Amino acid sequence: MKIPTNLGKLYLIPTLLGEINPDEVLPITINRTINFIESYIVENEKTARKFIKTINPDKIQSSLRLSVLNKFTQVSDHIEMIKPCLEGKNVGLMSEAGCPAIADPGAFIVKLAHEKGIQVVPLVGPSSILLALMASGMNGQSFTFNGYLPIDKSEKKTVLKNLEKLSFDKNQSQIFIETPYRNNKLLEDILQSLQPNTHLCIAADITLPTEFIKTHRVQDWKKIAIDLHNRPTIFIIHKF
Repeated sequence: MKIPTNLGKLYLIPTLLGEINPDEVLPITINRTINFIESYIVENEKTARKFIKTINPDKIQSSLRLSVLNKFTQVSDHIEMIKPCLEGKNVGLMSEAGCPAIADPGAFIVKLAHEKGIQVVPLVGPSSILLALMASGMNGQSFTFNGYLPIDKSEKKTVLKNLEKLSFDKNQSQIFIETPYRNNKLLEDILQSLQPNTHLCIAADITLPTEFIKTHRVQDWKKIAIDLHNRPTIFIIHKF
């Protein structure tokens, strides 16, 4: 297949994981990239504009073209979002927090970009999933990100036990997340469902001043009081 040479590029732009000075977690390439891009695909227009203004206060907001991509976006709208690339202009793809296209609807846009011959340029930035795994002391050679677990208590318990078994059988770290306001309930279910010697890492508020990352056995977590309500949290389990 002949790839057109006059296409724009799709830049994958990491954002902050919370309220923190961007200079502490983002490289200068993020500022440089935002400086020359006018078209963006974002999850939330208000927070995206705030992030762009934080990174580059001199950026003229009225010149920005923002397309909103979320779970309600129709597939038919995806091609319209990358249309500037097909016209030779660069486009920035941003997640609500962290790296785009990782546990994020932006993956659909990246897939479409490849199909259309558009160059995809990933930029360096914070990923809560990888940072949590790095700090967990668990297996970084083999791991699985499982996204959200079922809400139903019985189904959740079954999934947790299956993940625990997988971690032991494959020597594989099992990573998952929850909607922040349900974190405390998930932790309660984890401690009730898993075996006492299974290791659990809780990584909350990563990169923020309130960052909390600890790994203990389930039996030890039962003795620790921790409030995870409305704190972005990564959970990792591993039964050795």
